[in-house]
Amino acid sequence: MFRIPKRLAALAAALAAATGLTVLGPAPAAQAVPDTIPLTITNDSGRSEPVYIYNLGTQLSSGVQGWADASGTFHAWPPGGNPPIPAPDASIPGPAAGETLTIQLPKFSGRVYFSVGQKLEFFLADGGLVQPAVQNPADPNSDILFNWSEYTLNDSGLWINSTQVDMFSSPYSVGVRGADGAVRTTGTLKPGGYGAVFDGLEAAGWGGLIIDGPDGTPLRALSPGHGIGVGGVPTDALDDYIDRVWEHYRSATLTVTPFSHDPATQYSGRVTGDVMNFTDGSGAVVTSFQKPDSDSVFGCHKLLDAPNDLVRGPISRTLCAGFNRTTLLTNPQQPDADPASFYQDDVTNEYARLVHEQMEDGKAYAFAFDDVTAQESLVHDGNPTEAFMTFDPYN
Repeated sequence: MFRIPKRLAALAAALAAATGLTVLGPAPAAQAVPDTIPLTITNDSGRSEPVYIYNLGTQLSSGVQGWADASGTFHAWPPGGNPPIPAPDASIPGPAAGETLTIQLPKFSGRVYFSVGQKLEFFLADGGLVQPAVQNPADPNSDILFNWSEYTLNDSGLWINSTQVDMFSSPYSVGVRGADGAVRTTGTLKPGGYGAVFDGLEAAGWGGLIIDGPDGTPLRALSPGHGIGVGGVPTDALDDYIDRVWEHYRSATLTVTPFSHDPATQYSGRVTGDVMNFTDGSGAVVTSFQKPDSDSVFGCHKLLDAPNDLVRGPISRTLCAGFNRTTLLTNPQQPDADPASFYQDDVTNEYARLVHEQMEDGKAYAFAFDDVTAQESLVHDGNPTEAFMTFDPYN
């Protein structure tokens, strides 16, 4: 089903909690965010196939799901069915190689999809839009080369990212221009970075995450959060590291300081049996975690569930980042904010390591809580005048 992207819908709240800054209030009247802003899409991919654009999401003023056409006009989805029925064609012809196209982004929380060579198929269920399931080989879009960016545009500005939480596929970058004319971009791969990610996965023994197209070239690499369920990586891929962490903190204390603006708020973790208990400054247990499995770590869910609260959620986010970046044994003070210390253990999230390694700015959204210590590939402006998406070369 289509959902407002959790990583962006909750991002402003998370930033406020993490930094102490107020980011949710409306922009001043003199700098009010307009109802739409232009998204300039540039095709620097070097590929000759046609490209199709889709702007799908939830209209923030009404909470209604639908799509926007090139002018930014909102169209609500018609009722769905059980089984799901085909959705109306919401595609916008994209720019040819070497060309640009400008469309309008409305106040949405959603995704800008793009597909290469052929259109995507979307369906409507009783509960709303059914999105492509990249991990399902029976999905009607499984043989199509596509990707998407997530964004939220509201009265507080624009948040737009490049995301690899579900997969690494068609390379692209995003950007935003503020009222001062400055442009911030993220998601750009290093020269040769696209192929280096696939080659690196093969070299690390994680080539099972790679899904090839009918012509034998890679369509995508599943993130291990999806790949572990379909055999792309072993179900125990991180278990050795998880076991060592759990054993270490039987006799040592893990200190979690989840809010950078509030260093006095700390929680202390110690393992008893298979449970890590976290206590506050008074010594009271505030939350506990069963020893997670690799699936829970890769997906930042299940035994590492992170509710939208001010205690368990922030601690779980920190644990998830520490497990995926394998910093929990080298630094008992978490979160670790030094990228040089990430992914150094022999057992680590090779997918996240490679994706970050091949980004020009080192930023990526390679797992759900990659925004811990601001390592995510996201740009934000409180008074945006233009957004950008660039399709980059496949090299």
